[in-house]
Amino acid sequence: MTASAASLSLLLVHAHPDDEVINNGASMARYAAEGVHVTLVTCTLGEEGEILVPALAHLASDREDGLGAHRMTEMADSMKALGVSDQRYLGGAGRFRDSGMMGTPQNDRPDSFWQADVDEAAGLLVPVIREVRPQVLVTYDEIGGYGHPDHIQAHRVAMRAAELAADPGHGEGEAWAIAKVYWNAMPKSVVKASFDQMVADGKQPPFDFKDVDELPFVVDDSVVTAAVDAGDFFDAKVAALRSYPTQVSTEDTFFALSNNVGQSIMSVEHYRLVRGEPGPAGADGRETDLFAGLRG
Repeated sequence: MTASAASLSLLLVHAHPDDEVINNGASMARYAAEGVHVTLVTCTLGEEGEILVPALAHLASDREDGLGAHRMTEMADSMKALGVSDQRYLGGAGRFRDSGMMGTPQNDRPDSFWQADVDEAAGLLVPVIREVRPQVLVTYDEIGGYGHPDHIQAHRVAMRAAELAADPGHGEGEAWAIAKVYWNAMPKSVVKASFDQMVADGKQPPFDFKDVDELPFVVDDSVVTAAVDAGDFFDAKVAALRSYPTQVSTEDTFFALSNNVGQSIMSVEHYRLVRGEPGPAGADGRETDLFAGLRG
């Protein structure tokens, strides 16, 4: 199957506002600039996030509980920075609540995303898939990158929705089979190089560890199948990260979340193809385009 850029569609499923920039911001900006239809579905409003701006501390979930609404405005600014016009919340804004970190009481709230029935939540994503008809879906791996319950649930919901959307016997609308499904990936070699650069720049590496293998969010380089170089959109990614002052602080080519530890801002973003046929690869054996093999 081949198609022109104008008929291509990319769907990304993320857990909270800001996840999309950290994982895929440069890629999103690149494809939007090419004329690809980019759709982001965010599963919660991120109500349980820690707040980095002291003047907005009153928005915390244990005070006024207004952070979710505020992060929606940050999300709008992020999408503007990336040039993406199609952003949606799964089931509508506030349908599912941020579940907090694994093992916290927020996991048990009946309205939390972690407690959602997977088929029910996936059923809300199916109409989106059948409407925008993406050739490519991007989401997290089975552990949600690092074990956050909402990331794990987003993975489960996205993968299940892809199955249901392709089933002509399920629901309304014309069935749509997504050609390629990718999981976000952070290669060990890239993480190690990032930490080495931080040391060289006189900055403190972000984690107390003896070996990169100990980090939960890294994967072996051998499973990474695509490296999307969107260096021309590095500034757009930085601007999008800066759209989330309650959650992200930035300095030069580094950013930090509420743990106040720095990580490199990546303009080459990595992926693992888990469904579909790989397209032509670059010199390192990896695809350089998520739509490789699908373009006209």
